[in-house]
Amino acid sequence: MKDKPKEVDEAKLAGLIDMESEFTGDLVFRGSFRIEGHFKGTIKSDSLLVVGERGKVEADVKVGQLVINGEIRGNLQATDRIEIHDKGRVFGTVASPRLVVEEGAFLEATCQTQPAQAAPKPAPQPAAAEPKEPAREKS
Repeated sequence: MKDKPKEVDEAKLAGLIDMESEFTGDLVFRGSFRIEGHFKGTIKSDSLLVVGERGKVEADVKVGQLVINGEIRGNLQATDRIEIHDKGRVFGTVASPRLVVEEGAFLEATCQTQPAQAAPKPAPQPAAAEPKEPAREKS
């Protein structure tokens, strides 16, 4: 089954960095966020981040989903999926359980597809050594 790119509902956007805007710093958000301007720093969210066609991002990114139509540079991590559309340009490191790259997209990155995060299993404990009985002398 082919993974279709997700449609972004513009009406549900929680935030926007518009064209002609520049932002430097730490961005933390809930809900969908779109970047059409310039951003430099770190981005953290469990939600959807969209980098629009005119967007330029230089950041360490940890989000739920990432859709790229513009340019992004940095360490990119998504807990669900990363989509690079035909006009998208990615430079850096990409890690996600699902990676979708459309024909025409530019990707210059180290990529790692990994299973979705599961609760870590505890390390096995070594068996406790049983105390030995003292050796008996033969008479």
